[in-house]
Amino acid sequence: MSPSDLTEEEIARRLAEIAGQIHPPSDPLRPALPHLMLRGQPKPASVLVPLLQVDNDWHILLTRRTDTLNEHSGQVAFPGGRAELGDSSLEDTALREAREEIGLEPTQAHILGRLDSFITITNYVLTPVVGRILWPFPIRLEENEVQRVFTIPLHWLADPANHEIRPRPLPPPFPDIPVIYFRPYDGENLWGVSAQITLNLLRVLFK
Repeated sequence: MSPSDLTEEEIARRLAEIAGQIHPPSDPLRPALPHLMLRGQPKPASVLVPLLQVDNDWHILLTRRTDTLNEHSGQVAFPGGRAELGDSSLEDTALREAREEIGLEPTQAHILGRLDSFITITNYVLTPVVGRILWPFPIRLEENEVQRVFTIPLHWLADPANHEIRPRPLPPPFPDIPVIYFRPYDGENLWGVSAQITLNLLRVLFK
């Protein structure tokens, strides 16, 4: 099945099939983190993985973070962040963060399901929430956090020629870890956690 053949209902069905599953630590695309680097209990967080259609072709929406943030500055990322006490669910966290960061109203998104949660190297339990969004919508950037919004077509992301795994060094005495990098697209570099989430979505959608 090609990306253009997917329907919203089929995406939701495939996400429902993997609900509650966790990839094993031996999975080469999800290496075990050096847990000695992680201090304290991991903090809950979520991101919205926004799917949209342009000329009947599925795209994902991504942001580029500003260069002044304390964490993940200048990186390509999905809208999202740490859960707050007022959030009733991780879906609410993802939608709240998307509204704050890019101006997407919760009524402009239809939640389709979740991808597997995992612990990031910055010690968050991160849950990706997948949703179909209206497109276009009036983008309002939180300029202290987000520099740009852009989209990448699923068919480009699904091409194995467009991504690879490279070793990334960690501070001594920890060994290098394998990290996913996509080829540059529209001047942007998708890698790391956001690239891992993207590949996890592609594996669910295209087996």
